Amino acid sequence: MSFSLPDNVPAFNKPQRRFEDGRWGSSGRVHGQRNADTVNSVGDRIGGLLDKRQLPMYKDKPYSYAVSRKQSYFMRRRRVIAGAIVILLGVLYWVGLFSRSAPVSTEGGKKAWSWLKKQPSSVAVDWLERRERVKEAFMLSWDGYEKHAWGYDEYHPLSKSGRQMVPNGMGWIIVDSLDTLMIMNLTSRLSHAREWISTTLNYDQDHEVNTFETTIRMLGGLLSAHYLSTAFPNMAPLTDAADGATGEDLYLEKATDLADRLLGAFDSPSGIPYASVNLKTFKGVTSHDDGGASSTAEAASLQLEMKYIAKLTGEKNYWDKAEKVIKVIDDNGMADGLLPIFIYADRGTFRGENIRLGSRGDSYYEYLIKQYLQTSKQEPIYLNMWNQALAGVRKHLITYSKLAHLTVLGERPDGLENAVSPKMDHLVCFMPGTIALGATSGLTEGNAKKLSPWGEKQEEEMELAKELMKTCWGMYKVTATGLAAEITHFNLDQPPKTERDHKERSPKVLSDAADAEWKGDYIVKPMDAHNLQRPETVESLFYMWRITGDSMYREWGWEMFKSFVNYTTVADGAGFTSLDNVNELPPRQRDNMESFWLAETLKYFYLLFSPNDLLPLDHVVINTEAHIFPRFELGKLFSTGWERKPRDWSGHMVPVAKTPESGKQETIVKEVKTVVRQIQSFSG
Repeated sequence: MSFSLPDNVPAFNKPQRRFEDGRWGSSGRVHGQRNADTVNSVGDRIGGLLDKRQLPMYKDKPYSYAVSRKQSYFMRRRRVIAGAIVILLGVLYWVGLFSRSAPVSTEGGKKAWSWLKKQPSSVAVDWLERRERVKEAFMLSWDGYEKHAWGYDEYHPLSKSGRQMVPNGMGWIIVDSLDTLMIMNLTSRLSHAREWISTTLNYDQDHEVNTFETTIRMLGGLLSAHYLSTAFPNMAPLTDAADGATGEDLYLEKATDLADRLLGAFDSPSGIPYASVNLKTFKGVTSHDDGGASSTAEAASLQLEMKYIAKLTGEKNYWDKAEKVIKVIDDNGMADGLLPIFIYADRGTFRGENIRLGSRGDSYYEYLIKQYLQTSKQEPIYLNMWNQALAGVRKHLITYSKLAHLTVLGERPDGLENAVSPKMDHLVCFMPGTIALGATSGLTEGNAKKLSPWGEKQEEEMELAKELMKTCWGMYKVTATGLAAEITHFNLDQPPKTERDHKERSPKVLSDAADAEWKGDYIVKPMDAHNLQRPETVESLFYMWRITGDSMYREWGWEMFKSFVNYTTVADGAGFTSLDNVNELPPRQRDNMESFWLAETLKYFYLLFSPNDLLPLDHVVINTEAHIFPRFELGKLFSTGWERKPRDWSGHMVPVAKTPESGKQETIVKEVKTVVRQIQSFSG
């Protein structure tokens, strides 16, 4: 059954794009900003009025990004003046003066898709049929973009328009969607995309781009397309006559060109990459906000991509640059493996004490365990770091809601010695699946239990993954639309309970009753209530289904998907879009369809409803933009080129006294290790 459009959805023939949430710089609260939340929130909301030059919403931040600006005297003065009207404009925004979003007739949507009205029955669920519904949603989204904004980096489905991030475009949506097109076997659409890449895509542009986002989306998308097109030639196969067809290594050629340009970001005094890089000059550019610091997630989530292209090309420089970043970070010796969310590229030291696994911190932790798995468990240093960090999360960040005892992964905005915040970004919901992946290495839970090591630690981690997954599902279930807010706060005991003193159990099932007690634990503030089509919860549902085999996770995903169809569909076949407030019915729509809706959210829904032999988890590793890479062995050329500094039993670094004799011994040890590695490389 195919999609048809709701009869009662109004037409939108004027640009109605809502200004975004403000600059990235307002998103992170550092030490000394205890009372900054309210002001920052208002500033975030009106930032778009002061600077129209914005890029799309980025994965690790719930805020938009303003391109680089020279910090002239007049610009600084302008910002001071602008700051004087922030509160006033914020109040006006709050009462709806600037609200230009479009109300949507939800009833029309419900009538249009008959499968939405189907009641549960005793007949076994046809998951392949449900997968087809996801495929149809992707085609509706892609075809709307193809018709109204082809070749543009941004797509605004309400106004049916597009916009470039750089003068000639980067292929932001096209490249990010390549592997989804392949996995869904959409051959004709893939052929059109490849033709555009072959004839139009050119990264030689004098413009700054974000290092992290360009790496995970563009480089990751090209590398994933290369892998799938070579390892799985029956996925959306192209004819030899097609532009950039099988005989031409188009994806790897473009990936190598882009990777060379991105390497310039790593040329900092410390080796920590700059926040941005100029594509033409290959020069890194210091962050224009946050005191010049890069975000930790940005700096430490480039490794899967750079290591894979190093393996493909044999160019060790990619590997060495990416690997050094982790060494510099780890040499700071942060307590319990938990890192502040900003790090200076020039010094390699952290800024502030704000610790969280949401925006600006998230994918650092994700890439620790995935680096270990990417190189077939041949680099145990990353497993050690992951274990230390997860133990730190359980010690400092895990707490529990007051009424239903739901597991909450909070924040420490003022450092580990100060209070835990009951705030969870939707971004944090990558953690349930990642924890389960770390405990099982991607095997099913049953098979993992048969292997060593499996014990109390792994059992506890799986239980933590399941409880966090329930909490993330509740973020959807608690709202009027069935879609999660960007940020959720929780009702906690005072003082908050920790894993060590928590005894109560959460309810096995979250009741549908309107007055269910668990709902009182969720707090969604009006300024946090938007939904940006994010993938993290369905990402974790995919991992949890594959690993546990519990069909409950598939059912939760199906309910989420139906809510997206119900409330985010755009008129006239233009696609899907973000929402202003998940607790309003009908919800107001924002005029923006993120590339990760195609690259991640719909891909994970599709994989969730697919047979488990499609991209088995013990054979692949998936980057933070849902791009698929193979696992591989180090081989002769590559090795782990660094060691952790000595630490005590609790993970804290141990000072080592330097003496002339110890210096000689250290030199001898290094020389011996070098010889050993050379012998190992010759022996294969």
